[in-house]
Amino acid sequence: MATALETGSEHRTPSPPMSLPIASLLGAVYVAAAIAGVFYAVPTIWKDSITPHVSNSFVDVALRLIVQLAIAGGLIWFGRKLLGDNPPRGVRGGIFLMITSAVMIFLLWRWAALSMDGMPGLVISSLIGATLLFLAVRFFTGSTGSRWMVNLEDQGWFHWTSYKSSLGQKVRRLTILGILLIGGSGVYSLLFQGLLPENWTLAMPFDLPAITVLTDARYAVPLLLLGLTLWVAYRASNVPTFAEFLIATEAEMNKVSWTPKKRLVQDTIVVLTTTVILTLFLLVVDLFWGWLLSRETVGVLPPPATGKDKAGHVGQKSKW
Repeated sequence: MATALETGSEHRTPSPPMSLPIASLLGAVYVAAAIAGVFYAVPTIWKDSITPHVSNSFVDVALRLIVQLAIAGGLIWFGRKLLGDNPPRGVRGGIFLMITSAVMIFLLWRWAALSMDGMPGLVISSLIGATLLFLAVRFFTGSTGSRWMVNLEDQGWFHWTSYKSSLGQKVRRLTILGILLIGGSGVYSLLFQGLLPENWTLAMPFDLPAITVLTDARYAVPLLLLGLTLWVAYRASNVPTFAEFLIATEAEMNKVSWTPKKRLVQDTIVVLTTTVILTLFLLVVDLFWGWLLSRETVGVLPPPATGKDKAGHVGQKSKW
């Protein structure tokens, strides 16, 4: 008996997922390019083509910020599409670690190169950079790097989802408020004390041209720090280990039997009155014993100075 087979229903072997280090490297390159485009390319193009046609500086900066935010939102959306629905576990943590490692390697190489001149500086800084790069590759391709990337992502720093949002709401909100107050005060100090330059540039060694890291740093750095503060304040209360601590703290606080307002006022009055009475009692005791022990019949303490010598002449008190 013949049976018909559908050619379109053949089993296809799914393509193997991309390895975590490769996916993290490609993601880091994309994120670095996106950051460079939003914070360097857009302001440069804007100043050359748009700023000369806008007379009001405030309107110019506001429009540029809106365009930067729109482009950043589009790049974030496109990046999420590139990751797909099932990205490798730990890829977000890997992207963060790779970008952080690249920045640290660059800064250490730059410091070594600026510390020495001539051919020795070039050779030693190149060796330092190559060694750091080799160690970074060994780290990210090994089991330790993969574990770090996965653990960092599992903590929830790179996700929007909240952890047990219905529990510990009061303590979480107070924690968020505290972080915002600390970060906001720092941003306020940077913004209004004039500590930030107009543009953030880095001098390069070996007669290389300086690198403009950030244009309009006077306004861009406070905005970036404010955004980072908001994100840290939100995510810190949703890190599983810290969130469990906050939830347990609120649960214990709910078990406390709080004193009513009337009883609190009465107890406060009793405490203040007792403190005043004890203060007066100690003052009287101190004055009494000081007077008694300074009598000539007792002679424990020297008598108080009268300002006259034995001949009856008025003299100066001894400094001793």
